Amino acid sequence: MLEGFKKHIENHFHFLKEKKLLIAISGGIDSVVLTHLCDKAGLNITLAHCNFNLRGKESDADESFVKQLADKLNLEVFIQHFDTEKYAKDEKRSIQMAARELRYNWFNELSEQLGFDYILTAHHADDNLETFLINFTRGTGIEGLTGIPEVNQKFVRPLLKFSSAQIHVFAEENQIAWRDDSSNASVKYLRNKLRHEVIPILKEINPSLLNSFENTLHNLQGASDIIDESINDFLSKTIENIDDTTVKFKISEFKKKAQPKAFLYETFKDFGFTAWDDILNLLDAETGKQVLSNTYRLIKNRDHLLLSDIAQDATGNISISEEEQSKKTPFGTLVFSQVDAVLETSLEVIYVDQNLLNYPLTLRKKQEGDVFYPLGMTGKKKLSKYFKDEKMSLLDKENVWLLCSGDAIVWVVNKRADNRFKVTSKTTSILKIEIKN
Repeated sequence: MLEGFKKHIENHFHFLKEKKLLIAISGGIDSVVLTHLCDKAGLNITLAHCNFNLRGKESDADESFVKQLADKLNLEVFIQHFDTEKYAKDEKRSIQMAARELRYNWFNELSEQLGFDYILTAHHADDNLETFLINFTRGTGIEGLTGIPEVNQKFVRPLLKFSSAQIHVFAEENQIAWRDDSSNASVKYLRNKLRHEVIPILKEINPSLLNSFENTLHNLQGASDIIDESINDFLSKTIENIDDTTVKFKISEFKKKAQPKAFLYETFKDFGFTAWDDILNLLDAETGKQVLSNTYRLIKNRDHLLLSDIAQDATGNISISEEEQSKKTPFGTLVFSQVDAVLETSLEVIYVDQNLLNYPLTLRKKQEGDVFYPLGMTGKKKLSKYFKDEKMSLLDKENVWLLCSGDAIVWVVNKRADNRFKVTSKTTSILKIEIKN
């Protein structure tokens, strides 16, 4: 296996040579064998071990073993202790997910602080098969069936082409000791259940299962590349506009496809959506219909789908005193200045009769029943009717701010001033209000 590993590094991971490498080592057979192989291959390695404090003396014994191995091979080793149970409780994670987050965060910190070029993990071919089966049983798109990537940013997995059996043979032939994690025997975890009960049956049915699986992965990865290329071309025609808050998609492009649901899935799969039938129905829904994920929402607005972050609850109204000449806001800085005359107005600049204002002014979001008197018009208008006449999307409406004097709207910010506060021939104090980014 050593010669095969060296050849594999030469052919596929030549970039690891002369680089500063960090090996994630648990003390188990896979990471211990990876350490020996890298050491014998002459790579520049350092060890990093996580003690998650989940198995009492067993966890401490793993730590001691890793330290002894580092001494034996004359390698530097970093040890980090974690209160995994507390982290899991605080962050509302499973123990397995908590441990994963803790170790990967720490590996990244070590890499950044100490200048490691790559972080090596000991995932092998059997791990790849287990991950495939986990994703398959839970339901996934093709991206969940393409296996563990050999290189993912700084993380490199040079053992993916080698099987668990090969690793065991190498360890036994070279009299390499390792630590067994007792939790790996428990079938209460899905991965262990697959490893101990399902995969042995599959290997009995097909003794060349891992080779067949490798061929399948190559085919799926090729298909995934084709899909990515197709989706990129599709999105170049479908995305009409991107701004700071919203991505705007043409519905007509989805409808041209024989399988619009598949294109919707590929377009929006990374935003946490799961209700794909509901998203498909948005294509023919009335304006204003929306589908939510935990962090995003998709809104039907006439001929478009609008994707945006879910708006956070407003932190409250913003109060502006008469003495303030500027005020930072979520949409920019409001600047107040007294002037002698009305010059050119715009969506970002209005002029009002300051004597008609009641301080403090309030900056707030819309409320049910809001009305104002649009500048240049006679009479009042419901804000909801004004938004409808302006053909504003649900997202646009929610992003509107109102500058108010008492209960009266002075300015639908960036849209329209209110007629009640306009400058007239009787005005003696003109206040200019403008937005500056």
